[in-house]
Amino acid sequence: MQTQNQESEAKRLEFDYKSTVFDPLAAVSSDFIEFLLPLHKEFTPWQQALIAKRARVLAEAHRGNLPNHLPASEATAGTWKIELPAWCHDQRNQMTGPGDDAELVVKMLNSGAPGVMLDLEDSMANEWSNLEAGIHNILEALRGDLTYFDKKRQKTMGIDPSGTVIWLRPRGLHMSQAGVFPDQGEKIAAPLFDMAAIVYSIDPDELQHPLSFYIPKTESAEEGLWWRDVFRALARTKGLPEDYIKCMALVESHPLAYQIEEFAFNLRDHLLGLNLGRWDYMASLIHFNLYDPKWVLPDRNTIPHNVAFFQRLRDLLVEICHKHGLLAIGGMTALYPSRTDPDLNERALTILAEDKKNEADCLMDGAWTGHPDQNEIAVGQFPDPNQQFTRKRSVERYPDLRPAPAGIGRITLDGARAAVRTVIRYRNGVLNGLGASLLDGYMEDLATDRIYRLMIAQRSIHRDEVKLADAGGNPVALTPELVSRLFDEQLDRLLKELPPGSGQSEIEKYRQARRISEEMIVRHRFNPS
Repeated sequence: MQTQNQESEAKRLEFDYKSTVFDPLAAVSSDFIEFLLPLHKEFTPWQQALIAKRARVLAEAHRGNLPNHLPASEATAGTWKIELPAWCHDQRNQMTGPGDDAELVVKMLNSGAPGVMLDLEDSMANEWSNLEAGIHNILEALRGDLTYFDKKRQKTMGIDPSGTVIWLRPRGLHMSQAGVFPDQGEKIAAPLFDMAAIVYSIDPDELQHPLSFYIPKTESAEEGLWWRDVFRALARTKGLPEDYIKCMALVESHPLAYQIEEFAFNLRDHLLGLNLGRWDYMASLIHFNLYDPKWVLPDRNTIPHNVAFFQRLRDLLVEICHKHGLLAIGGMTALYPSRTDPDLNERALTILAEDKKNEADCLMDGAWTGHPDQNEIAVGQFPDPNQQFTRKRSVERYPDLRPAPAGIGRITLDGARAAVRTVIRYRNGVLNGLGASLLDGYMEDLATDRIYRLMIAQRSIHRDEVKLADAGGNPVALTPELVSRLFDEQLDRLLKELPPGSGQSEIEKYRQARRISEEMIVRHRFNPS
């Protein structure tokens, strides 16, 4: 049963979305505004209605009415298939990273990876300067003209010719962009702004393959219709066929896991594959089960990669993809290799090989990585350019996607302490313009920050039923007071670890990061923004 506070939180959710503000007169041309305005009038009200519906679905879940499979339909009973284009047959590894880092973009595109996803979302700080740089770098990369100056080599480095497929991830449907239409006082759907900025500026004749986006944060099959119609409208503005724009999409929310086939059907003229975004999916799973004590998850890095709630979804996603000719792509391995720490490097690459081998054994066609040293090992785990005509004989079509995580991992005070330390450090990175930070060997972005904030809140909510083990194995209740003490303790430790001579502004940013992170947990601000 929901408490009054939970009811208030649910009602507030639809307004709990971050917006970026900027000066459009300095950043956006009047011609672009003219191009954008009719798209905004058609698609932003629809986006806002979908956001409101998301809030209602989450509120229902917190009342005990959790997502479930939909009735049979043409999407699930039909024999429809897509035709995978030749330029997309091999996606055994998709290198991913923030679009605002020109050096990283060039290095990813020169890594030999079959695919590269340039990100305007989770791995990039949601500030106008970052967005502007990200869109600029994407446009230059699509044209093959992006460069950076390599200080070690003392030379300018550019993009080598290759067959690498470039994917572009706009911000999610839940996000809005303020300041574009100041005279009207309206916000525009952020993904519409991002995609329109790219489509407006690009000449399709400059591209090696059709413009291809990576859809994030979808929560229903119905939302697929929004993306479909936006793709069609954008193509029409350039005089292109309505099905010109192609896409892949992430399955990274719990409600969408029950609507994968219906979502794919709605996007079938554009969709080439689906990706299991495991970290955002874990966060969403916690969020939808936040008030169920059986769903208190163990310390994140003690959860096995083949845990049942992931494995069942992997099998289902692959079955649906291969049934309809789509590629099935696995998720990111968070532990990164190191060129300066041999032990960490060996452990990271061993874990990478095991993780990608598990995904290949699940008949996935590829996976994500974020470091050029991971590419060869990741590709090597997949035996062929794709496995899309291979299907398991006994995959349950309507599985229970919420098997309780009993008997796995450990729930410890040290795990809570590490979570607190990570969210402070991650938020400090955001305050310094970084959407992703390498922390203790793990690449942490908005998705993993969200997991940790949810885990801390979850353990505190259920402190009477679920205890944490301290270093001596004794049970500890994670009270709000203890959460605050952990934040104080970890902030103090981080400040003591700063190099000598660190300035007051650096110290104050850590203090601000600590305040923001705890406030987000206390106020249950868990949306992916």
